[in-house]
Amino acid sequence: MKVVLTAVNAKYIHSNLAVRYLQAYTKDMDYDCSVIEFSINDRKEKVLEALILEKPDIVAFSCYIWNIGYVKYLSSHIKLINPECVVLFGGPEVSYDSRLFLEDNAGDFVIEGEGEVTYREFIKNYSEMKCSGQDHLIKKMADLEIEGLYTKHEGKVYYGGKRCLMDMDEIDFPYDEMDSLENKVVYYEASRGCPFSCKYCLSSTTHGVRFHDIGRVKKELGFFIHNNVKLVKFVDRTFNCNKTFAMSIWEFLINQNIDTRFHFEISADILDRDELELLGKAPAGLFQFEVGVQTTNGEVLKNINRNVNFKDIKDKVCEMEKIRNIKQHLDLIAGLPGEDYESFKISFDDVFSIRPEEIQLGFLKLLKGSKMREEAAMWGMVYSPVPPYEILKTKHISYEELVYLKRVEEVLDKYYNSNKFGNIIDYFLSKYESPFDLFYDLGEFFHKNGLFSRNISSADYYKVFMDFAAGRVDEDELLLKEIIKYDYLRFNKKKWLPDFLIRENDREAERLIRLNTDRNVHVEKYFIDIAAYVKSGIINRGTFYLVYEGEDTEIKSISAEELDIIKAERGIQ
Repeated sequence: MKVVLTAVNAKYIHSNLAVRYLQAYTKDMDYDCSVIEFSINDRKEKVLEALILEKPDIVAFSCYIWNIGYVKYLSSHIKLINPECVVLFGGPEVSYDSRLFLEDNAGDFVIEGEGEVTYREFIKNYSEMKCSGQDHLIKKMADLEIEGLYTKHEGKVYYGGKRCLMDMDEIDFPYDEMDSLENKVVYYEASRGCPFSCKYCLSSTTHGVRFHDIGRVKKELGFFIHNNVKLVKFVDRTFNCNKTFAMSIWEFLINQNIDTRFHFEISADILDRDELELLGKAPAGLFQFEVGVQTTNGEVLKNINRNVNFKDIKDKVCEMEKIRNIKQHLDLIAGLPGEDYESFKISFDDVFSIRPEEIQLGFLKLLKGSKMREEAAMWGMVYSPVPPYEILKTKHISYEELVYLKRVEEVLDKYYNSNKFGNIIDYFLSKYESPFDLFYDLGEFFHKNGLFSRNISSADYYKVFMDFAAGRVDEDELLLKEIIKYDYLRFNKKKWLPDFLIRENDREAERLIRLNTDRNVHVEKYFIDIAAYVKSGIINRGTFYLVYEGEDTEIKSISAEELDIIKAERGIQ
């Protein structure tokens, strides 16, 4: 019997943990099982062709809000082409209305919730009956009443009943040496469950947290290190909910001499002094943290069952920012119950005041099975009836206001989260009282000029600021152009500049160029001295000059002191 465990990931670089768990948990069983991964950017026709050419007896799909439409297309076409091929679904998108989903879609089985044990029993029984030549296998599977399994036969859906949660150490490690993990984001979990009960999150539907044995976790992390995995993302909902467990893992990783990075979702407010001291010892780039702020409005936090104070989060995040060794990603959610536009603006400015490396502006999604969906009417929530079930409006925030926030989200991600426009952003922030207002104005500028709907070059993303500033702020055009030039050349190491950044050389630049004509040291003719700008407080990263050596090397930034050394070495006055 041949089974194809199929993952349709959000991006090519992602890997799917769920299907690997199923394969690992049945690796001792006598059947042909393969994992095949695609992405939602692949052409559906080509994915369908690949699955059909595998000639499987069973195709199993891992279902999420981002791929369910794609999966429905594949399952319906598989059944049209080969009605004898059994289709099995699992995952969060089909676990909370399994009966209705199976009634309305082409397919034969749904696994509800945690799937490892249910899948193993399914494979064992189906394989045994198939090998013995029995007929009417789907009906017989329904008669078995396997816990956690929904079965559809002749249009009627049968349910085997609820299955208890697993012991974590029954679960097999889902990776092996045969996995191609190069250039992939590898997902890993050391625990399941969450101690909190946020209404918008599916983790709140189960209570308690289950952990792997800590020795096992360290051994498995060693596998990733040995195989030179670039990024391991822990999917644990609140990694640091158990201090002893978290510190042991962090200390283990800190003591390794490795290039692998590790991503954790944490609750920053519960970090204590011991943890902060330990994290301060981490090599730069080893860890990156995702911190769910969601809102800084205390009343709104109560509405979603988040018992946290933003000040506590801010204090801990700021302490880690001072260390500058851990990349921090802070999340906000628009459309939460009780939060209006002005309240969200305050939340945005509060989070921005921390200046983390990344700020994600997300929008509330009313997931199947979540408490938030049950309370939608109470808050006047209108949400999309199709995945990802995103909020459209509430009685506190309008559709139009959410549209404005969508524009803010886009320019925030491009200009702030890319970390390529820092000095330019600082310049404009000096003209605004509210960071939100800057990104709002920038988003409206993009919208009114049609920039969201067309592709623009990397250089044009810088040029936008010249046009954006015209008539909007009281700016020194030369100053702004030099700051844009500086940021542009930091991330575009070329020996030329776009026309909009070229200006007449100043006398000092011309003198240096003349003096260096015969010395194989060339000072970039678009010479930048931002010493004056440092005094203004707009840029506080020191004085830089752009130079390059030889004819073929890239432009590089050096300090004024380093330039003095070069000048002295070559006898330049």
